Amino acid sequence: MRLTTDNKFKKLIVIGDRVLIRPAKPNERTETGLYLPPGVGEREKVQQGYVIKTGPGYAIPMPIEEESWKGSEEQVRYVPLQAKEGDLAIFLLSGATEVLYENDKYYIVPQSAILMLEREEDM
Repeated sequence: MRLTTDNKFKKLIVIGDRVLIRPAKPNERTETGLYLPPGVGEREKVQQGYVIKTGPGYAIPMPIEEESWKGSEEQVRYVPLQAKEGDLAIFLLSGATEVLYENDKYYIVPQSAILMLEREEDM
């Protein structure tokens, strides 16, 4: 799912090294064909979902030196995140925060809790 101008996520701002993830639909059946009750897959320690939006990344600290000849133009710089919109992320549920946005469930996950990404495009 990509961000578009008519998308409801365009007004959301994800902070720092956080990633907004929409959980993937859990399997309703086991490999042997047994149907699972709702909520069984949600208790797993590792979940997967699609990256909807990412934060700017890790902030690089500004130098402390104050020099009168420099302007006061403080421009924050960031180390970008590896996760990109549309990636399939495998993440630790213990590091995630579950949120409801417009009656849909999402996870806000720090990049450090993401174990693996799957990207459709060539790297």
